[in-house]
Amino acid sequence: MNDTIFTKIINKEIPADILFEDDRVIAFKDINPQAPVHFLVIPKKAIATTNDIVAEDEALIGYMHRVAANVAKDLGVAEQGFRTVMNCNQDGGQTVYHIHLHVLAGKALGWPPYQERLKG
Repeated sequence: MNDTIFTKIINKEIPADILFEDDRVIAFKDINPQAPVHFLVIPKKAIATTNDIVAEDEALIGYMHRVAANVAKDLGVAEQGFRTVMNCNQDGGQTVYHIHLHVLAGKALGWPPYQERLKG
């Protein structure tokens, strides 16, 4: 897999506003926030898309969600609520091919999360 912007953040080649980091994941503020609180949790293991997750990654994916909840709590938004989203491939809205969990909070989030009506 080619280096992505996330690989460069993991390797400290470009700066990020880091909220949490350990040997498995890193969480940092999104540079293009879509909510008052918007951060990403990414694994340090390079996994391109949700389709590329294998059985050995299951604990890591669960851990990403636990870190998301802990950071949301640290930021004071856990009790009000937050949304987690992981996009997959182009039609799913993925633009960086290194899986990442978006965490959005700080306001009431509507549903569905898109504007276009379903065509049927």
